[in-house]
Amino acid sequence: MRTFDALIIGAGQAGPSLAARLSAAGRTVAIIERKHVGGTCVNTGCKPTKALVASAHAAHIARRAADFGVVVGGGVTIDMPSVFRRSHRITLDSRESNERWLEGLENVTLIRGHARFEDRTTVRVGEERLSAPQIFINVGGRAAIPDFPGIHDVPAMTNSDIVMLDRVPKHLVIVGGSYIGLEFAQMYRRFGAAVTIVEKGPRLVAREDEEISDAIRAVLEGEGIAVRTAAECIRFSRDGDDVIVGVSCTKGEPAIRGSDILLATGRKPNTDDLGLESAGVARDERGYIVVDDALATTAPGIWAMGDCNGRGAFTHTAYNDFEIIAANLLDGEARKVSDRVPGYALYIDPPLGRVGMSEREARASGRRILVGRLPMTRVGRAVEKGETQGLMKIVADADTREIIGAAILGTGGDEAIHGVLAMMNVGARYDDLRWAVPIHPTVSEFWPTLVLGMTPVDAAS
Repeated sequence: MRTFDALIIGAGQAGPSLAARLSAAGRTVAIIERKHVGGTCVNTGCKPTKALVASAHAAHIARRAADFGVVVGGGVTIDMPSVFRRSHRITLDSRESNERWLEGLENVTLIRGHARFEDRTTVRVGEERLSAPQIFINVGGRAAIPDFPGIHDVPAMTNSDIVMLDRVPKHLVIVGGSYIGLEFAQMYRRFGAAVTIVEKGPRLVAREDEEISDAIRAVLEGEGIAVRTAAECIRFSRDGDDVIVGVSCTKGEPAIRGSDILLATGRKPNTDDLGLESAGVARDERGYIVVDDALATTAPGIWAMGDCNGRGAFTHTAYNDFEIIAANLLDGEARKVSDRVPGYALYIDPPLGRVGMSEREARASGRRILVGRLPMTRVGRAVEKGETQGLMKIVADADTREIIGAAILGTGGDEAIHGVLAMMNVGARYDDLRWAVPIHPTVSEFWPTLVLGMTPVDAAS
């Protein structure tokens, strides 16, 4: 048996960074990875998908060139093998860079294989047993595949599969109308595929306010993407080379015929084959590892970071998990997950940047709120760029005057939202935005305008 000061299971966004901090503190560390260093972000998430989004955006702008007085001879064609090679090269470069960095860290040993707990301080990797008084779990998640009727009778892709695709489907049917599904929908429509989104719920991205959801749907439908919501009877079958997706048992067209299926129906944690019960690590009913506000599990000396703990499903929240654990264990701090201001983005075009509570969530909390709205048609920067779809919103507590949420569905929204995110992190009041002198022309310059136009909203309305 080999012994270390710490074992880290999984080399996603949190694990390697923690290994580096522990190494710098003089601790010996084994980091165990059964597949690819870098986790979801590098291999099947952020890196490949945003590279593909960039190619799709280039095609979209090329088709719109005449709108800007630019003449492009001939039509726009997509060389999908080249698009794939570019995306995959970006993934490989990032993965290989992470591997070289990890392997070069002093006191850190990268071990390949699948780890399973034997007890609270011991894991087995193949024929080898490893032991440490502290163990950190960073195993991430994977696509959830619901047991729809006929799902095993048809070829269906998940996000991990479609990022490896080097062709454009004739008709891509995407089951799931949330973040992953919508990004691939717009992307492949811009690559030239016919695209249909099938969503079981009544609207797209249901966690968003209804007006944001409706605006997102308008963007996608405006590009020729078909959207079928309230699909209460999803089922699958084959008809020759085609796949048939049943969407309704009672009304409307009962089925959709497509060439390819993408399942974007949520994620599940990679916690079902770690032997967690042998270490006394509890999971909840969805399989997520139960952690406290400092990310400690129910077993002393074991922590869980990233997607597997159910406290965030993003690269940036996984990295923040590392920061919290490192600060508490190495720097004598007392940081908590509940102190984190939630923020995220949806990378369609235009993107959605979101921080804190939505208006719907703020109303449900029962507090008195103020809401400011501004359509992107009134944002000079958006008009100048010819990208006026979407809107901006900001929500504040009417009594404390604190900013409690904001959203930008519009050009640059994924970047401009960070100004409000920074203010919320320091507990700023919306009055503070009134005195800002922002740069012109930008999207961010309109936050003071939104604040001045805030109106009260009845929590019960």
